[in-house]
Amino acid sequence: MASAEATEVFNCTQEQFYSIITDFESYSKFLSEVEDCRVVEDLGGNEKIVEYHVKVVKPFAYRLLMKFDEPHSLTWTFDSGDLFKVSNGSWHLQDVDGKTKATYRVEASFKMFVPGPIAKALVSVNLPNMMASYHKRVASLFNKV
Repeated sequence: MASAEATEVFNCTQEQFYSIITDFESYSKFLSEVEDCRVVEDLGGNEKIVEYHVKVVKPFAYRLLMKFDEPHSLTWTFDSGDLFKVSNGSWHLQDVDGKTKATYRVEASFKMFVPGPIAKALVSVNLPNMMASYHKRVASLFNKV
């Protein structure tokens, strides 16, 4: 199973960053590979099924079971989809002097055979770009001058 992890400090409060990572319908506005993302089922309590339509080399779709612990964490497990056998991950957020230290973790395995180094690249290669996109989103929403 391929995995990746990144920790960054974002220039916003923990609550503000949590609002960004849980605003699934806005993902396509700032994450270039996301064509569409939305909650398709509210399971009650702190669980929802979220469907992603993504284009990385080719288009594919998948659903994740999201578990919310506002404003501390968002965790997910794979529900269904075209590409993955497993797609689990999390955001863990921590207040650091009014800013947010966010740790993103993801692990995935694929339905078709993908050699280990290629699987690792598929999971981690976009991580720096994704984090940069979140920094830009924070700046556009909360750091206006």
